Amino acid sequence: MQGNVRPENMERITTPELADKFIEEQVSELREQIGDKKVLLALSGGVDSSVVAALLIKAVGKQLVCVHVNHGLLRKGEPEQVIDVFRNQMDANLVYVDAVDRFLDKLAGVAEPEKKRKIIGAEFIRVFEEEARKLDGIEFLAQGTIYPDILESDGVKAHHNVGGLPEDLQFELVEPVKLLFKDEVRVVGKALGLPDNMVFRQPFPGPGLGVRCLGAITRDRLEAVRESDAILREEFAKNGLEGKVWQYFTAVPDFKSVGVKDGKRTFAYPVILRAVNTKDAMTATVENVPFELLQHITQRITTEVENVNRVLFDLTPKPCATIEWE
Repeated sequence: MQGNVRPENMERITTPELADKFIEEQVSELREQIGDKKVLLALSGGVDSSVVAALLIKAVGKQLVCVHVNHGLLRKGEPEQVIDVFRNQMDANLVYVDAVDRFLDKLAGVAEPEKKRKIIGAEFIRVFEEEARKLDGIEFLAQGTIYPDILESDGVKAHHNVGGLPEDLQFELVEPVKLLFKDEVRVVGKALGLPDNMVFRQPFPGPGLGVRCLGAITRDRLEAVRESDAILREEFAKNGLEGKVWQYFTAVPDFKSVGVKDGKRTFAYPVILRAVNTKDAMTATVENVPFELLQHITQRITTEVENVNRVLFDLTPKPCATIEWE
């Protein structure tokens, strides 16, 4: 797939048959481009990088080296899912890097959102560079660039692009889905056999839970975000809201309030629930979640999540709020 402009006559990939045709063409092109060389991919577990990984595994097998960096800011079960799907099920050449302490130590005491994002991005590049230098024979760098990235940012995708690597690491880019829209990437992922909860995963910010643990990140609040988010996602799935609501998540602010548990006063954090619908992320409306479900989610979070004694529901559309809190 040459160039960065989608041909006007390019058929949209909307069916399994069209996805199979695309996969067949890409496998041929990838084999021709890569030959017998090795290709490196930063595998986040998100939709785009996962589909690129599955395509490359089909095309060049063990010549692909996937590097999955666990920075401690992923959702509950996500690192385990990446390992299970790609190493255990697809027999990928997967390098798992546990960098949780490294990232959280760098982020300690940093409250300003943009500074947090820059630290996370810069540290990811450093970790990825270190892993790249341990490997021999890598000539290609795969990225999960998709067509909206090209339209919006001139081809640079911040949370996949590791263009900050030093100049001596001269990798040729491999971007097999760069002319596809997100819905097409999902159809291709489904055809490649990736699990639905990976293919249809809702949007997730590059800095992960780092922008949902509001203010300076602490391990107790980060764990509260992770556990409460898992409960919210589980309950939405049980009650038919998974797939209906565009994005839903929890956030935990950096302040405490007084509460009561088992007849004793507590001093703990609130959890904020956010559930919004949008077509283009430029504006967003709040999902009308049934009050009984909100009560049930509140009961579960305040019972099952440590250091939490309140649950709040964010009723603010975009504008005037943004979708994320940071």
